[in-house]
Amino acid sequence: MTHEDLEDTIPLYAVGALERGERQAIEAHLLSGCVPCHSALKDYQSVAFVLPFGLNMTAPPHGLKATIMAARTSAALQETEAQQSEKPSLEPGEWMNHLFPPEIPSKHTPSFRWVLGLAVAIVIAGGGYTTWTAYNTQVAADSARLAQVQDQAAAARSELATLQRQIDERDESLAQSREELERRAMDIVELKDQLIQREAELEVAIAQLTEQGKKPVRVPQDELAALLRTPNAKAIALSGTEMTKQASGMLLYDSRTQKAWLYTLNLPECPNGMTYQLWAMSEKPVSIGTFHVGAAETSHVFVKPFRDFMSAKTFSVSLEPDGGRPQPTGPVYLLSHS
Repeated sequence: MTHEDLEDTIPLYAVGALERGERQAIEAHLLSGCVPCHSALKDYQSVAFVLPFGLNMTAPPHGLKATIMAARTSAALQETEAQQSEKPSLEPGEWMNHLFPPEIPSKHTPSFRWVLGLAVAIVIAGGGYTTWTAYNTQVAADSARLAQVQDQAAAARSELATLQRQIDERDESLAQSREELERRAMDIVELKDQLIQREAELEVAIAQLTEQGKKPVRVPQDELAALLRTPNAKAIALSGTEMTKQASGMLLYDSRTQKAWLYTLNLPECPNGMTYQLWAMSEKPVSIGTFHVGAAETSHVFVKPFRDFMSAKTFSVSLEPDGGRPQPTGPVYLLSHS
């Protein structure tokens, strides 16, 4: 074989594809110290090392293992017989001493390096494509998670705004209730002061009647004053409406006698043929009774038995025709707040 023939078999030798005779010939040539062939073999072995990484894994056909094992057994028997009759082409240890001699430039090196660079570029490109695909997949997943988090944040902000609005409405309602309670407390204090003054006037009148030798008469104001001092008495303040802003009233309930006491102040005089009527408002208006305020009266005490006092939610006083009506029809002058 010529040097060119031996040189052409180096790629096959690098991948182990030569027959025994060809392999022995190329090994003998390499042992002769041919530097270009050694350099080419080294380059081809480097390429052969990376070639398996570019292959796709496929399942072997059924029965391949049995075929290989049978062929290997036959080849091993033949090789054993040949080794017993022939001398090895290389002594143990000699091959490694001549396989990688000092490298020198050769005419085959540039082309091989180009092939090697191309193979490495293909491997790198394949890895880069795989990495790029995985990166895009991860970016898409992160974008979907980010959109989900943004939707949840928007829903949370909307819910927070709703809660804040509800809190503001409750604060406003509490402020209004607080103002109303303060106003009612002032009305109650004013009514109590007036009742105390009336009680003092009554005591003076009773004392005068006693001095004159007359028996004092117990009037409703006395009972009302005693009821105000009772701890268990239920007291409800009534305020004047737009028609009578200066008017006010106090409604008390004595659970022992089941009587409702209405003490009014500054109600206008009843016109001819008209009377005031007290209503208990629950599911429907219930009349407690009627009373009349004269021209010279600035205060009035109205007493009426009423068993269902505790079931009522609000109370009102309206101006109705004489005798009253089964339902309120006239303007409302006094109104309690639930």
